Amino acid sequence: GYMHKLIAESLTGKEATGFMSDWMERGKEMEAEARSYYEFTNGVEIRQVGFVYRDDRKLIGCSPDGLLPDRGFEVKCPSPGVMVTYLLSGELPREYIPQVQGSMLVTGLPKWDFMAYHPDFDPIILTILRDDEYLSKMETYLHKFNTEKAAKLDQLLKRKEAACAQFEKNLRRRL
Repeated sequence: GYMHKLIAESLTGKEATGFMSDWMERGKEMEAEARSYYEFTNGVEIRQVGFVYRDDRKLIGCSPDGLLPDRGFEVKCPSPGVMVTYLLSGELPREYIPQVQGSMLVTGLPKWDFMAYHPDFDPIILTILRDDEYLSKMETYLHKFNTEKAAKLDQLLKRKEAACAQFEKNLRRRL
């Protein structure tokens, strides 16, 4: 599904919008407060960046919540129930492993701080180390994904080209 979303964006030139729940909206709004808390607590300044590409500047990238000289930064501002789950676990939630490790793959950084923040709880800040074995598998998968995506996009572009040629041929006949 994600591959097809990216292909659609390539074909239309428009970014597909996705569902955003009330908690996701709230999380976006709370990011600045969470980042300020992290900066104050750690005596650092987080550099905010946009989308970051790997050296090839096209196939693999990430959108970190911030960068420091020696690490990246990712913050989540979950609902109270999810925050309790994160606090009790004390580990990087499984669903964020690809995001955090993938960000290290893109940036080359050796570690990433993951912060879960809710103003009614103590935050959890975890330093996640680069997992080169995981990243090797991820890189293999990403290469396969991008190769398949390029082939599907090419197939659709050829169909579009053929349809345009047929349209022009029919138009000439009518004129």
